[in-house]
Amino acid sequence: MKYTIRKAVSSDVEDIFRLITELAIFEKEPEAVIITPETLRKDGFGAIPKFHCFIAETTEDTESSSAQEVLGIALVYMRYSTWKGEFLHLEDLIVSEKARGKGIGGDLLAEVIKYGNELGVKRIGWEVLDWNTPAIEFYEHIGADVKRDWHVVQLDEAGIEKYLSHRS
Repeated sequence: MKYTIRKAVSSDVEDIFRLITELAIFEKEPEAVIITPETLRKDGFGAIPKFHCFIAETTEDTESSSAQEVLGIALVYMRYSTWKGEFLHLEDLIVSEKARGKGIGGDLLAEVIKYGNELGVKRIGWEVLDWNTPAIEFYEHIGADVKRDWHVVQLDEAGIEKYLSHRS
């Protein structure tokens, strides 16, 4: 399978959304996706983009399709560390299930690392589910430090409202 990596454009939003949904199903949380393609388009391709996205797509016609097909994405944005300064956060690295095992994820990650280096960041960070052993092994193989002594903490909308109502 031949593919290329490129920067996403607004017309890629439906494919980005499709892969986000596919990831949510893989992570056993399909109901958690509340974002819409319209929000992705506004947030990623508006006047002040909130994220940057790379696309992996086929470069040749296949037996089943004559159009290029989006096989994976890597979605990143800037964060700030009080210890390191600006750093790049990899929110999602998604490869369609049918295209896994062909090096696409590694090539997308390489593009993210190259992009972070061009930006001059001191760190690139991301999370991985503790049961996603193939991903953890891959990240460790490339030299990433998979932290096992940290817990991800999140406060959703209901939690925000509950907290604020108890504070007033």
